[in-house]
Amino acid sequence: MNRSIWIGGLVAILGVGGWLWQGGRHAVPPAPEPAAAWTWQLPAGFPRPVVPADNPMTEEGFQLGRRLFYDKRLSGNGTQACASCHIQRLAFTDGRALPVGSTGDVGARSAMSIANVAYYPTLTWANPSQTTLEIQAVVPMFVENLAIELGINDENKAEVLGRFRADADYRQRFAKVFPGQAEPINFENIIRAISTFERGVISGNSRYDQALAGKLSLSEREERGRALFFGDKARCSECHRGYNFSDQTYDVTTRDVPRPFHNTGLYNVDGKGAYPDDNPGLIGVMPQPENMGRFRTVSLRNIALTGPYMHDGSIETLEEVLDFYAAHGRNVTRGPFKGDGRRNPLKDPIIDKIRLDARDKADIIAFLKTLTDEEFVANPRFADPF
Repeated sequence: MNRSIWIGGLVAILGVGGWLWQGGRHAVPPAPEPAAAWTWQLPAGFPRPVVPADNPMTEEGFQLGRRLFYDKRLSGNGTQACASCHIQRLAFTDGRALPVGSTGDVGARSAMSIANVAYYPTLTWANPSQTTLEIQAVVPMFVENLAIELGINDENKAEVLGRFRADADYRQRFAKVFPGQAEPINFENIIRAISTFERGVISGNSRYDQALAGKLSLSEREERGRALFFGDKARCSECHRGYNFSDQTYDVTTRDVPRPFHNTGLYNVDGKGAYPDDNPGLIGVMPQPENMGRFRTVSLRNIALTGPYMHDGSIETLEEVLDFYAAHGRNVTRGPFKGDGRRNPLKDPIIDKIRLDARDKADIIAFLKTLTDEEFVANPRFADPF
């Protein structure tokens, strides 16, 4: 079965049924009451993110989630944490083309940054059914018949919970964040806490942001790159727009939630627009032919730190990314994925309108590097607490 279809089915079941593994039974624990008031400290121009009513933001929940995010005891074999594939100094990516799970399995898609993840209406590269962090977290934790990530299963789930229940500090933290529950250390609460932490991981203090605020000036080359980025010649901002540099961005002010996906001409393995069978994009969960090769637009914030690029990590550098877009797609000349993506009939027509020369590409890269938030990647609030 196609991995995207399987995940979509799992998430649909979870979204309707609301069950998660908890001990040896299925249960729906009551929604926790807030432990303490939360005040968003947001960058200029950033509206409040959308927060599920049954998982409100609290400082205690954020700090509990932060600990769980970095704790290797959350994997089945105790060797890997969420942070193993989401490293702060790399803007919470992993520096690999494809992630490696706790059992050595290699994933099919590049590990995405969790910076500003609270502002995405869909999570992951090409699955519109994964609309909340709480839903998405089920996949890396529990899914086994795809590439194993954290590898929690029927055989080890009681052991995993036991590790946390035996820890006095965790017992105290869970009781405060989820009061009134006979046993607050369960998988649903673990997921809620991690989701709370991830929602609070906000980046918006790059040199670009400081220039917008009048605190500094960009160089001549960076300014040329900015003009190109937002102009008709490069057309970058048609997909990478708004405060989060993505056309999939929403917040409490959003009325119509945008969920676009795009085919950029990365592959054309059959001459008719096909992508590799094991990674076909949105068509995996929405089988209309036009969804072949469509993936979500990622934010360009901290993009200089998050390579390799594209959904499968198949482009190594920013320079190669700009070459790819300037060429209107990629011509793969050998191997099993041979084909001319420039001639992909399903490609987004915006791609063919891009007009860039060598200087333009260098200027745009200079601008993209101004989107790195140095404070964010060194902020102790988001760092390993252990």
